[in-house]
Amino acid sequence: MTNAKPLVIVGASYAGVQIAASARELGFAERIVIVGEEVHAPYQRPPLSKGMLTGKTTIDQLPLRGPDFFEQNEIELLLGRRAEVMDVGGRTVRLDDGATLEYSWLALATGARCRSFTLPGSKLEGVFNLRTLDDALRVADAADRAQRACVIGGGFIGLEVASALHSRGVDVTVIEAQPRLLMRSLPTRMAAYVEHAHRLRGTDLLTGRGVRALHGEQGRVASVELDDGMRIDCDLVVLGIGVQPNAEMAQQAGIAIDNGIVVDMLGRTSAPHVLAAGDVANMALPAAPGAPARMRFESIQAANDGAKAAASLMVGCAQPCVAVPWFWSDQFNLKFQMAGLPLPGDDVVLRGDMATDRFSVFYLRDGTLVAAHSVNKPSEHMQSRKLIGARAQFTAYQLADESFDLKKSGAH
Repeated sequence: MTNAKPLVIVGASYAGVQIAASARELGFAERIVIVGEEVHAPYQRPPLSKGMLTGKTTIDQLPLRGPDFFEQNEIELLLGRRAEVMDVGGRTVRLDDGATLEYSWLALATGARCRSFTLPGSKLEGVFNLRTLDDALRVADAADRAQRACVIGGGFIGLEVASALHSRGVDVTVIEAQPRLLMRSLPTRMAAYVEHAHRLRGTDLLTGRGVRALHGEQGRVASVELDDGMRIDCDLVVLGIGVQPNAEMAQQAGIAIDNGIVVDMLGRTSAPHVLAAGDVANMALPAAPGAPARMRFESIQAANDGAKAAASLMVGCAQPCVAVPWFWSDQFNLKFQMAGLPLPGDDVVLRGDMATDRFSVFYLRDGTLVAAHSVNKPSEHMQSRKLIGARAQFTAYQLADESFDLKKSGAH
């Protein structure tokens, strides 16, 4: 290594670690420093709302990489430290202890945090967010003693938590303010299937209902009051009301912000030598009819793909991120796998029988496969990702026919 200024990565996240790993793989020879606000070494987050709550995943299974990886690749970890101020002109970052880091490149992988919940009773014991390892440990500990839980928010995290708590013998009510579950994440037909699956397995679902306050007894949560005055008794509340990107430091430095840090398909921000990836990045998308120009994804795959693109730029072999976005969710005995971006107006094609909990829903736009949602059909999900990336053409009849080989793409 030379005495050149290092690559500084703010955020010991999936994106942060992947930027470091990819930079080394591609030949980046200078120092790499990762600054992480948590004291824990970088770890996997999906199990926090899944296996960590069911007991199927233990702490020792969470690390993203072992200590040897960071040592062998000469990647320095500064944990329990927070980056507070960045100077894009002077190419420096100041940490919470007053230390200043110079950089040749700065990568922001600061992720997102839980939205604030400020209603009366939000500070009672037994009320939890779920975003970090420490959060998950607290929820798991509380679940050991809980009999009835309320999950506020009917998105993927809330539903995964509901499933996990149910598996521990806790009665669960999910409260969602929107008219249906997964309003921002899934089209109506798939969301209706998820709702039916949860009801069938014992989750009490209340949609179109707001929360007015939480009430306690002797400092501990005892009930949730809805906007119509109805009260639901509970001894555990988990908040799943969404996240907001940690973009404040970038904004204060004058970097363009719009629901996250605005980046192109290489992770470039509006400031020179400053990149962003992961949940904090609102990334430009490849042009496609009817599709949004950019989107902020909250998924591991998007974080890794964006990180690889950013690393490629730093070493002079720019490879824009054009990967098909995909996501998964485990709930009860159901594995949901989603690829692509469906839009209202797409032709919706069911392949299989929803009642069997093994099927796929495909989305066609002018005959082109643009998205697919699969339940307990991993092989169809994997094939769909390839076909979406290839902009494969099908007829609805072909996709609906389970005897039709998806590898034989091409409508005739």
